[in-house]
Amino acid sequence: MTLRRRRSALYMPASNARAIAKARTLDCDVVILDLEDAVAPDEKAAARDRVVEAVREGGFGARELVVRINGLGTPWYADDVAAVRGLGVDAVLVPKVSYPSDLEEIRTSLGEEGPPIWAMIETCAAILSLPALSQAASAVRLTALIAGTNDLAKEMRCRLGPDRTPLVPALASIVIAARAAGIVALDGVCNALDDPARFGAECTQGAMLGFDGKTLIHPSQIEAANAGFGPSEDELAWARVIVAAFAKPENADKGAIRLDGQMVERLHLAEAEAMLAD
Repeated sequence: MTLRRRRSALYMPASNARAIAKARTLDCDVVILDLEDAVAPDEKAAARDRVVEAVREGGFGARELVVRINGLGTPWYADDVAAVRGLGVDAVLVPKVSYPSDLEEIRTSLGEEGPPIWAMIETCAAILSLPALSQAASAVRLTALIAGTNDLAKEMRCRLGPDRTPLVPALASIVIAARAAGIVALDGVCNALDDPARFGAECTQGAMLGFDGKTLIHPSQIEAANAGFGPSEDELAWARVIVAAFAKPENADKGAIRLDGQMVERLHLAEAEAMLAD
């Protein structure tokens, strides 16, 4: 899996030209131009044209550029796919992917040479299908699983508190499936725009579960997401200690060493090197 950072993936409504322009200036790792939830039905066609124009215009710098299209079975899916298929975006995010057959249909629609697929995991069927979705990832060029926590909670009929306890098993399963496939896992959005403490807690929880980053609905959430899913100063310092220890001649051929009272293996060295190279 690539070491590219995806700490913060910001949804921007494709119907809003000012929002798209602002996205070019923000410190998020991923910009997701959204043709689905953020766009009213009567604005879908104009928003699609605006996405094509914006992507061709460029200017997003090092930010990864993803387009969320409307899902399979919607009136807009075919036109969305036709618009983004050869556009050169980094990935196409597809909502409500539930079965491997969905992935196969999406890949056929996008074409073998079309962009990679990012899949929203936001149905109960998708949670039950995660092992199969993971196994299909390579064949269909699925490169990320995105937790769709709002829709999943709605379908589960669960009552969410600040700790998201009812969703934790599903969130952990998404991470496990992504890791098994060697692909990216992104946590779902936090709707509490006026509660930075809750957002920070969700970032801490998501990072603890193993997510690479978090999807966001407002630029004000970027800084906290970048901090929450980036390495801390203590983690960076420990990574430097590990790299330095294995660089010593006496440790060159060792698979594991004792370091500050801990057993450190070469897998920890690989993790430390990746962290410092990021």
